Amino acid sequence: MKIIEALKGLNLETRSSAWSGDRIIKIDGSSTVYPITKLAAEEFQKAKKGAVKVTLGISGTGGGFKKFCGGETDLSNASRPILKEEIDACKETGIKYIELALAYDGIAVVVNASNRDVFAMTAADLKKIWEPVAEKRVTKWCHAKPGWPETLLKLYTPGASSGTFYYFTKAVVGKAGSSRNDFTPCENNDAIVRSIAADKDGLGFLGYAYYARNKKYLGGVAINAGNWFLLPSEETVMSGTYQPLSRPVFVYVNKSSVDRPEVKEFVEFYFRNARRLVRQAKYFPLPDAAYELVAERFRKRVTGSVFTGEAKIGMRIEDLVKLMQTH
Repeated sequence: MKIIEALKGLNLETRSSAWSGDRIIKIDGSSTVYPITKLAAEEFQKAKKGAVKVTLGISGTGGGFKKFCGGETDLSNASRPILKEEIDACKETGIKYIELALAYDGIAVVVNASNRDVFAMTAADLKKIWEPVAEKRVTKWCHAKPGWPETLLKLYTPGASSGTFYYFTKAVVGKAGSSRNDFTPCENNDAIVRSIAADKDGLGFLGYAYYARNKKYLGGVAINAGNWFLLPSEETVMSGTYQPLSRPVFVYVNKSSVDRPEVKEFVEFYFRNARRLVRQAKYFPLPDAAYELVAERFRKRVTGSVFTGEAKIGMRIEDLVKLMQTH
């Protein structure tokens, strides 16, 4: 009960405070990207002294794109690139978008902090636990690996519309969205933290920042990367050694919304301070060369995605920069 009481304050979602006027910037999407955008929104609103209101929701990357392509939001937070079906949806509604790479994240695989038996996994272990056929075969920890606890395995994951769920299943199982179904879907990363912190047999995955802020309640699981077992960290993510669970995260901007001064000012403010905000939120900033390309892309109002309608697994930071340079 003490843990649950302590965790009640973990929900990050807040609405903006006092405000007057009719200049509203609407943002929704990824729970992973939310902490960075929240910091940017709070600082921007403070700088504008109540002249602009920023509303910020968490409906997941997929849910955010649904609203974005429907013209309901000005910006969309995304923990993966826009997908082919979302590109088509935006095209159908006439929404042109500017894709802005924001930071890098390492998806953390986590257990309850009291679990001292499970501290490392191979890619094969992860697949054995999460692939569809595991639903009736791997119901206890020991079914995944001899020597692990003989207790029930409880899985907590982001919802199916989450960009993190999309990326993790594609990287681990081999096909996006392919997973056993007997897991508990959580509405956001914060809910995953609370669930695993309250369940000694819990296992899940979430954005690095949520793990970094809650190590009192969560145990990190090192993942096999070649000859080493590694935890996500600035060193392992930035060097490209924490694979295949490192990925870029984004902000998408409705091009027509940029015609409104407050949106233009907010995006410029956001990315002018991106390196500091990203670090403050406990994610990993892109190199200066990447932010220069992002600024140029926004300045020139370059629309479309540098990706091919899907996330690329194992993309290192230097690969992202090269891709941006050629588009």
